[in-house]
Amino acid sequence: MERACLQLLLLSTLVYCSLGQGGASLSVSPDRSQFFEFESVSLSCEVQGKSAGWRVKRYTVSGESSDCGRKWGKPEGSSCNVSLIKSYSGVYWCESGSGEHSNSVNITVPAGAVILESPALPVTEGVSVTLRCRYQGTLSNHTADFYKDGSLIRTETTGEMTIPAVSESDEGLYKCTNSEGESPESWMTVTASLSPPASLSPPASLSPPASLSPPVSLSVSPDRSQFFEFERVSLSCEVQGNSAGWRVVRNTERGNVSECNIDWGKQQGSSCIVSLKPSDSGEYWCESGSGEHSNAVNITVSAGAVILESPALPVTEGDYVTLRCRYQGTPSDLTADFYKDGSLIRTETTGEMTIPAVSKSDEGLYKCNTSEGESPESWMTVTVPTSIPSPAVPVLSMSLPRLLCSLLVGSPYLLVTIILLVKGCRSRAQGDRVEEE
Repeated sequence: MERACLQLLLLSTLVYCSLGQGGASLSVSPDRSQFFEFESVSLSCEVQGKSAGWRVKRYTVSGESSDCGRKWGKPEGSSCNVSLIKSYSGVYWCESGSGEHSNSVNITVPAGAVILESPALPVTEGVSVTLRCRYQGTLSNHTADFYKDGSLIRTETTGEMTIPAVSESDEGLYKCTNSEGESPESWMTVTASLSPPASLSPPASLSPPASLSPPVSLSVSPDRSQFFEFERVSLSCEVQGNSAGWRVVRNTERGNVSECNIDWGKQQGSSCIVSLKPSDSGEYWCESGSGEHSNAVNITVSAGAVILESPALPVTEGDYVTLRCRYQGTPSDLTADFYKDGSLIRTETTGEMTIPAVSKSDEGLYKCNTSEGESPESWMTVTVPTSIPSPAVPVLSMSLPRLLCSLLVGSPYLLVTIILLVKGCRSRAQGDRVEEE
């Protein structure tokens, strides 16, 4: 009996001590950020654990956000194969149904005849990196000048520049020029190699699941994705724990990747305040020194007179959502037609459209139209809440013997206690009989 009790106790401990972990990263093959038109690229969501619900998404330079398989790309398992054209330039990432994001990758398909082949994914300190200046014509190995952050750093007759052991000082914005033209710019991220000693690493069972502790999120105030010129927006990295090393980064429609306080924005504590102009349109996110990313937010600064005020951040199923069609002049509340995924869904004389309890079917690409013009399109993401179910309250409808049997099997501690009580009662009863005799 004693051995059986110990076995039950060990089994219950093992059952309650198991934890799972999740997460995803986007891989790119071939690993480069610039491509000629009609070249192919394979984008894959590499998920730890169950891959269901993760999909490849993109935000193009024309302001369109959509999933692979929807007018672009061909899903194959966990991968998305894309035959590229110029309008496919933009930012690509993996996203789950609950709104979690992987790392993001910038892909550029230029109109010119020269590209710079540089890594799309972060490279680790100490590795050898080769940058190639490629011409689309027959002679691809022209003499090339390589630039970093706008300054000439090297001229190579082979058209290739090698960094034998890359360091964090090599991180920056690169481009190349040759006799046939100039490539677009691409950002190269270098991460430090920080591996804790194995003896200091906690056991996996003691680490909380990654899905329960996202390190950072980007907040937007006001929470909308479209703005008129000269309006202001505040972007903040909300970090759990130490916020050091996190900064707001953006990729504009022109393909320029840079941090707040470098030619744009004003850093105020953990926030970045931006007075917007049309060239500020693009994708914004938080990034750490090791290359981790927060959620990404698309911001459009319209050159026209009409914008659609819709949430920049994901909304949760059941939320009350209002979309406003705003005209820059007076009156601002003109009658407006609202469109979702290109189809007219409602006409409102107040210029506002409300969704009392938003659902997953409301996710999509929205725009509005008034007598003064049409707004750009914006994607609204709807996430499904993941609630932990309340523990069920048992109903005492079973017989007393079955109830006692369930309690005894379910609790080794109760079993041992009852055995000791029975033995104690028997001992006391025997003692009482001896005294009576």
